[in-house]
Amino acid sequence: MLSLKDIRYLGKQKKARDTQGLFVAEGIKLFEEAPPALIEQVVMTRAFAEEHPDIRARIPKGAAVSDDLDEARFFGISDTKTPQGILCVLRKPEWNYSEILNHPAPLFVFTEDLQDPGNAGTILRTAEAAGANAVFFTENTVDVLSPKVVRSTMGSVFRVPHFQVKDTEAFFNELRGKGIKTYAAHLRGRANYTDVSYLGGSLFVIGNESRGITDETAALCDTLIRIPMMGRVESLNAAMAAGVLMYEAQRQRRLRTESTL
Repeated sequence: MLSLKDIRYLGKQKKARDTQGLFVAEGIKLFEEAPPALIEQVVMTRAFAEEHPDIRARIPKGAAVSDDLDEARFFGISDTKTPQGILCVLRKPEWNYSEILNHPAPLFVFTEDLQDPGNAGTILRTAEAAGANAVFFTENTVDVLSPKVVRSTMGSVFRVPHFQVKDTEAFFNELRGKGIKTYAAHLRGRANYTDVSYLGGSLFVIGNESRGITDETAALCDTLIRIPMMGRVESLNAAMAAGVLMYEAQRQRRLRTESTL
């Protein structure tokens, strides 16, 4: 069983998460969404345990349990301003990389150096809703398993395959070898995003919140696409842009399916 000090460190330090292969998910929603096989430890305040007497029956066998913390001690390991009184320590979810890449006509999202936890979490959540097969993050992206990102996914972090990409060029070349096209949302894009077909294997590239996509990454993409803007707006929030593109791909694929029925 991890000590409270270890749990606090795990929540604050990516190095600890990487070294131990563990991360923290706080709140009743994430406890309910977490795959039981990943739960290593559950920590609750005394008040929460008393208010939810059925909670123990829902904790998987073998998981360590601490259910007698006072609110002050729990606040010391919490990452929220108003803690609910429960958090979990979980093992990192794992997916088969080769199997994901070999999915027929996959729909992927690739983010370059995102820094906002809300954007990263929302992209994962939207990816699940739009039926994307996986999300790929560069090494310089905010840690997907940090408490803020995990919380903003509302549980999608457990279900949407996600991977860290160390070499963007090698990754794009691997996709090209599998016939997967890469589309970058870019201010220099000449093709309207609705005029391009995403029926085949597709990957959408989303850039950093302030800098956008680097020139080096843009040069690796098959097509630069644009989302038309009205008024004086130059670009959309990264998560919003990713959502627009994923849902357009979903729309096209749904129409194809409906036309064959």
